[in-house]
Amino acid sequence: MPKVLVIIPAYNEEKTVGQVVRRALGALEGVDVLVVDDGSRDATADVAMRAGARVLRLPFNLGIGGAMQTGYRYAWRHGYDVAVQVDADGQHNPEDLPQLLRELWRGRADLIVGSRYVEETGYRSSRARRAGMIVLARLVSGILHQAVYDTTSGYRVVNREGIRLFAEQYPADYPEVEALVLAHYHGLCIREVAVKMEERKAGRSSITPLRSAYYMIKVILALMMNVLRRPRLSRENHG
Repeated sequence: MPKVLVIIPAYNEEKTVGQVVRRALGALEGVDVLVVDDGSRDATADVAMRAGARVLRLPFNLGIGGAMQTGYRYAWRHGYDVAVQVDADGQHNPEDLPQLLRELWRGRADLIVGSRYVEETGYRSSRARRAGMIVLARLVSGILHQAVYDTTSGYRVVNREGIRLFAEQYPADYPEVEALVLAHYHGLCIREVAVKMEERKAGRSSITPLRSAYYMIKVILALMMNVLRRPRLSRENHG
């Protein structure tokens, strides 16, 4: 069996991270779980360890991009064949993991995205957020020259080649969206698989309508910069 590592970036998620770890460990036999504690001020790391996870503690908050790159570097250095990104807030269903892994093992893609929108899954979001999702999906689809429906999903599976790439470089500011473009420019094949996502189990999202608008503007600018950087990325890929 391939070596599989589930990476859970976590910042102040002591109320949910334990359950997420236990569900991930129970979803697939032999899977390892790594929680990257992104400078939490609560007991996130202790709860994760008690639940059975390996824990890396960052000395201060780097954001999800820095936390995930830390996890990918760990996966690369320890010889994992597959890395899975799962959020610590309980929205991702670890029971969908075997389905995502089957798609990867069939060789259909290098990066599998657990998608809320590629099929009807019952997921609902606000009208403003959904409009923003559509804009991003159309923009990324144009860049990748393939239909992409859920650009901001953090439920992802990558193979060894994806681990290598993301260990070397991973977007810091808008990682979910930009990582798709980065993977495409380095020749990785991307595929979406429908999953059901649940409501956040504790706390609340920091994304307000005003922040959503700000996020949209910033991520579109970041994507445009990626397009302008494409010749350099292509040289790196073929060098």
